[in-house]
Amino acid sequence: MKSKTNIISVLLLLLLMASARAQQVSSASEELPNILWLTSEDNSPLLGCYGDEMATTPSLDKLAGEGFLYTHAYANAPVCAPSRNTIITGVYACSAGNDGMRSYYPKSDVVRLLPEYLRDKGYYCTNNSKQDYNIADVRKDLWNESSETAHYKNRKPGQPFFAVFNTLISHESCLHKPDSSQPKHDPDKVKLPPYQPDTKAIRTDWARYYDYIEKMDAWVGEKLKELEDAGLADNTIVIYYGDHGGVLPRSKRYVYETGTRIPFIIRIPEKFKKLYPAVAPGLKVNRLIGLVDLLPTMLSICNIPVPSYLQGNAFLGKQKTADPQYAYMFRGRMDERIDMSRAVRDRQYRYIRNYMPYRIYAQHIDYLWKAASMRSWEEMYLQGKCDEVQSRFFQTKPVEELYNTEKDPWEVHNLAGDPAYKDVLLRMRAEHTKWMKQIKDAGFIPEGEMKRIAAKMPVYDYMRSGAQSMDQLIAVSDLANFATEKDVPKLTQFLKNKNELLRYWAACGLLQLGDKARAAIPRLKVALADTVPDVAITAAETLYRLGDKNESRQLLLQSLNNPEIMVQVHALNAIDNSCVLNDEVRKAVEALAEKQVVKRNEYVFNMTKWILDKP
Repeated sequence: MKSKTNIISVLLLLLLMASARAQQVSSASEELPNILWLTSEDNSPLLGCYGDEMATTPSLDKLAGEGFLYTHAYANAPVCAPSRNTIITGVYACSAGNDGMRSYYPKSDVVRLLPEYLRDKGYYCTNNSKQDYNIADVRKDLWNESSETAHYKNRKPGQPFFAVFNTLISHESCLHKPDSSQPKHDPDKVKLPPYQPDTKAIRTDWARYYDYIEKMDAWVGEKLKELEDAGLADNTIVIYYGDHGGVLPRSKRYVYETGTRIPFIIRIPEKFKKLYPAVAPGLKVNRLIGLVDLLPTMLSICNIPVPSYLQGNAFLGKQKTADPQYAYMFRGRMDERIDMSRAVRDRQYRYIRNYMPYRIYAQHIDYLWKAASMRSWEEMYLQGKCDEVQSRFFQTKPVEELYNTEKDPWEVHNLAGDPAYKDVLLRMRAEHTKWMKQIKDAGFIPEGEMKRIAAKMPVYDYMRSGAQSMDQLIAVSDLANFATEKDVPKLTQFLKNKNELLRYWAACGLLQLGDKARAAIPRLKVALADTVPDVAITAAETLYRLGDKNESRQLLLQSLNNPEIMVQVHALNAIDNSCVLNDEVRKAVEALAEKQVVKRNEYVFNMTKWILDKP
C-alpha cells in the first residue's frame, strides 16, 4: 500500500514538473514586446524617407531604414481631438458622435480604451503627456502615469511597457510665434502647391515649418537614443506617426491628402520578426492603414483577442486581416465652424462628399487665421490676385470631389463630373455610403440635438438603439445634396416629418437649393416654430436668403439666447453667412459677446468677435 502511495506521489510530482516546464515554454513563446509610440503633431509626410528633398530628417530616415515605412497611412480625422478619439477607442469618432472638435460627449460602456486592454495584460502604460480624447470624464487612472514626467523607466523590474511620447514641436502653433529671423531652410527653394499663391509670407511659413520638422526629427533621435542607452531597443517595437496632416493652409482640418496622409514608420526587433509584414526591414509597405487600425493591431501584437465592435483592422500579429481596399476619413465641426465632409481613399483615388456645400472651404477659424500664410492667402484673394485654382478655397464646395492622386497629388483637378471617370465615381460613392451605414455615422445629428441625446445615453448606443434608420438618414441627406428644383415638393414634405433629423436634412437641402426653393417658403415659415432649434435655424437662414428677412432674422437673434452653446454657435454661423450686419443684428451679437466676459466659451467668443470685427 505504501509502495503504491509512493508511486502515485512520484507520478504527481512528475506531472507538476511537466506542467511547470510547459508553462515556462508557453511563457517564453508568448514573450510580450515593449511598445514605444512617438507621436508628432500636425505633419504630413514631409520627411526625407518619404522622398521630400526639402526635409532634414536623419533620425526618421534611419528609423525607416531599420524598419518599415507605410506609404499609404492615414489619419481618419484631419484634426487632433477627433483623431485621438479614434486612436484611443478603435472606433471612428463620427460613429460615436465625437467628430466635432472638443465636443466631450460621454463614451459608451461597450467601448474600451487602449490602455485598459494593455494594463489587463500586465503592461505598464504611460502617456507623456497629451490626451485630448474628445470624450467626457476620462478615467483618472486610465494610465499608470500620464504627465510631462511619465516614463517607462518607472515600471516594475521585468514588466513590459507601453509608452507614448508626444511632441508639440511640429504643431501649427509653431507658425503663430512672431519671428523676424531668416528660416534655416531656404524659402525660395520651397515647391508651393498650385492652390496657394506665391507670396513671401507663404514661402516663409513653409520654410520655417521645415525648420520645425528638423527639430521634431532631433526629438525622435533623442528618444531612440534613450531607449538604446537603456538596453531596451532589442525588446521594443517602436512606432512613429503623425496624429494628422498639416499644417499649411488647406491641409489640417480638410479631408485632402494634405490633411489626412501621415508619416508612419514601425521598427520591430529581430526577436519578434514573426510580426514582420510581408517585406524585409528597410522596405516599404503599401497596405492602406488608418489610425483606427492602431488599437486592434496593438491587441493582435500582444495576443489579446480583438473584439468585434472595433472598426479598424489589425495589420500585424496573429489577428492580421487581409489588406483592405479602402481607407476612410471624416470632417465635422472645426472649432467654431460647422461643416460635414466624408472621404474614401483607395490606392489611386480619393472621393470626397461635402454634405454642406453651401459653406465655403475657408470659413474663418480664429486659430487657423493666426498663421501669416493664411492671412496672406486671404489678402491675395480679396485683392483679386488669385487664379481660378487658388480662388476655390474661398468659394462654396461641390457636392462631390474625385481625384486621381497618382497623377494629381495636390488634388486640384476634380474628376467628379468627368464622364471618363463615372465608374470610379459610382464605385467610390457606393463605398462611402456602405461605410457610413456600417459604422452608423452619427454626423447626421446636429450638435444641438447631439447634446440632448448625449444627456440621456451615449450617442454610440443611441445610434445602435433602433431610434434612427441609417438607410432613411442617408436617403434624405442624398436627396438634400443632389436635389434640383423638381425635388422641392419632396423636401417640403420631409419638413413635416415626425423625425427631427429628416426635417433638419430637408431644411439643409432647401438651403442648398437657394433661389430654386421659393415654393417652400410657406412651409419654411412654419418650420421657424420647430421644437428642434437646429431645424428652425436652418429654415431661418434659408428664408433670409430667399428675401423673407424679418421673421427669419428674429428667429436667428432669439436663438442667440438659447442656453445650449452649440445652438448659439449654429445661429452665429447662420448670421455670419447670410445676414446683413444692421443695428439690430449688431446689438444682439454685442449682447452675446458681453456675456462672454462673465462666462466665456471659446467658440461663441470667436464667432461674435469675427462678426463684429470682420472687414
